[in-house]
Amino acid sequence: QVQLVESGGGLVQPGGSLRLSCVVSGRMFSTYAMAWYRQAPGKQREWVAGMASGGATNYANSAKGRFTISRDNAKSTVYLQMNSLKPEDTGVYYCTIVQLGIWGQGTPVTVSS
Repeated sequence: QVQLVESGGGLVQPGGSLRLSCVVSGRMFSTYAMAWYRQAPGKQREWVAGMASGGATNYANSAKGRFTISRDNAKSTVYLQMNSLKPEDTGVYYCTIVQLGIWGQGTPVTVSS
């Protein structure tokens, strides 16, 4: 059973930065397309960024220019670097394996002064 474990969330002031990590178990990480989603309080989960196994990336408009998705296949880890954070970025951030629809437990991010 493949498992995903996110970490790196926390409380940050507006304008600050956080780097989220998601470690994937098993030996097939390099073949997976990965994505980050978030769910704000009272709202539906929304896609934030994605990265193909070959390295191509794409971003939601809300994340473009501020967030960067990356991966380290040797560590079976996908990252989300978040800069210039805004209060509206607050939510629980989840990573997922696109092909399998498997999710992590999420890591909470709060952007507040």
